[in-house]
Amino acid sequence: MDRIVYDRMAAHDSTHWWYRARRDILADYLTRYGKLPADARILEIGCGTGHNLPMLASFGTVDAIEIDPAAREIASQRLGKPVQAAPLPELPGIERGAYDLIAVLDVVEHIEDDVAALAAMKSCLKPGGKILIAVPAHQWMWSAHDVVNHHHRRYSKGTLVSAIEKAGLKPRKLTYFNSLLFPLAAAARIAGRITGRDDSDDSPPPAPLNKAFEAIFRIERHLVGRAPMTPGVSIVTLAEPA
Repeated sequence: MDRIVYDRMAAHDSTHWWYRARRDILADYLTRYGKLPADARILEIGCGTGHNLPMLASFGTVDAIEIDPAAREIASQRLGKPVQAAPLPELPGIERGAYDLIAVLDVVEHIEDDVAALAAMKSCLKPGGKILIAVPAHQWMWSAHDVVNHHHRRYSKGTLVSAIEKAGLKPRKLTYFNSLLFPLAAAARIAGRITGRDDSDDSPPPAPLNKAFEAIFRIERHLVGRAPMTPGVSIVTLAEPA
């Protein structure tokens, strides 16, 4: 990712509506469907500045990987121990057969060979282990945001299922999320394309809007996995060895 993406993440990951509500949605999703043991070993790959680590730590003992040195330093402080720097798709030096859960949250789209990356993650799972995957949806929504984040693709449900299955995994509870605000996001992407003002700035909006967007998005914690979701900005699933 461009340096500015990490800088914005560090500045806003505790206040931006998207980060805050998404953590709550993913925590509820894991609580309902993760079925993790009490002493679960968890690995987050591509943890960025570590903003998901406290949420994941509520489910077990967490290790983490981040290849950007500045983000890794911030994440290590949050985790209270060194974050590793093993890149995908190889994951060199990462213990195989060791983890009950691997979390890759808006990471797989950054990897050119997503199938090889998912297969490497599979090899790091304990028997019965799972991979929590979140990715951006809809290739037609490609924008400057994807460019500065160095994405290789956005996913449809079908392309994500295909990559998961080619890696020897099977998806469970695969669903869209960030659906309630999807019409606004889609309209913004289309308007940016028409006007030529495709902006990659993902800083928080003014405080009243930030609060409103967070409240709306957070409603989905009660819906994701439980009710059919209309198209959303993202897709989430739990993948297990086939």
